[in-house]
Amino acid sequence: MEDNLIHVTVIDRDGTQNVLEVPTDINLSLMEILKASEYEILATCGGMALCATCHVEVVEGLETLPSPSDQELDMLDTLPDADDQSRLACQLHLQNSNNGMKIKIKGALQ
Repeated sequence: MEDNLIHVTVIDRDGTQNVLEVPTDINLSLMEILKASEYEILATCGGMALCATCHVEVVEGLETLPSPSDQELDMLDTLPDADDQSRLACQLHLQNSNNGMKIKIKGALQ
């Protein structure tokens, strides 16, 4: 594996699982990577942590992520299905330490 390439397993809303190869030397959020990989992510606010339509559940690898900001926590608090494993994909910039992470897409479709 290249130094700046990690693997992230994505579970779509229908239960389908795919492994994405994600370069860590680009400045894209997980939300942007998911959209570029043709997952249905609304991202209504454009990645500003204002809409929660990029809500994901971190199934594996939560401990490798930085703590959420107060703004992200406030937005997650508005979601009825958010829990301790919930994050906003727009707020996550992946690094080599995130290799092997598994996420499930939870955000609204409309």
